[in-house]
Amino acid sequence: MITADIETGIARLRDLVNGSDVIVPFTGAGISTECGIPDFRSPGGLWIKYAPISFDEFMASAQMRSESWRRRFAMDKQFSTARPGCGHLALASLHRLGKIPAVITQNIDNLHQASGFAADKVVELHGNTTYATCLDCGRRYELLWVRERFEAHGSPPDCEECGGYIKTATISFGQAMPEAAMRRAEALASACDLFLAIGSSLVVWPAAGFPLLAKRSGARLVILNRDPTDFDDVADLVIRAEIARTLEPFIAV
Repeated sequence: MITADIETGIARLRDLVNGSDVIVPFTGAGISTECGIPDFRSPGGLWIKYAPISFDEFMASAQMRSESWRRRFAMDKQFSTARPGCGHLALASLHRLGKIPAVITQNIDNLHQASGFAADKVVELHGNTTYATCLDCGRRYELLWVRERFEAHGSPPDCEECGGYIKTATISFGQAMPEAAMRRAEALASACDLFLAIGSSLVVWPAAGFPLLAKRSGARLVILNRDPTDFDDVADLVIRAEIARTLEPFIAV
């Protein structure tokens, strides 16, 4: 069912939400671009301007490690000043009401945590860009610490604990997906009765398989995205409208 207008879509979505006990949202870039976070994949996105640096390139080249950090610091203002939008706040409201046990996200911006989700209730499939970790021992580093040393020496620091490379806690091309997060996302998708795919083009696998898993496990599937997706035909409801406008009515005051 593809809605003819946003009012009809919101009304149908409200019925589905009210009739569901366990709702699992799956969020992509669209929920955060409305908050000023840059998109990577879309036309005009960052990867059109800069080819992404693969994990193998990061590991093999000191120049690529420096370039990776230079790009991250160039985007720091956008990430550090962004605040949760209506979409994030609506999902956090449903979480507080006990409808949403956790949120699955492809985003790396920490906005779900900022909206009211505890960190352990956010399943990050592609990691988090607001802090860094050592790739060898897993020690956490804050970005300010890395930046101060990068600017002082012209290259990123190595781990103080073991000497390993320090990288933002994100998943790069060619880097293994986080096994624990993938298992948890699979369990959530299998056990819900309503799955909300929000702001995702649903083209990045294996993450794109979770809406289909939920549907095959008996859940109703809602897709809220500006553009068509390959899964629209199997969804119970498709809303092609602004995420903030569509979800704002679900924010509990």
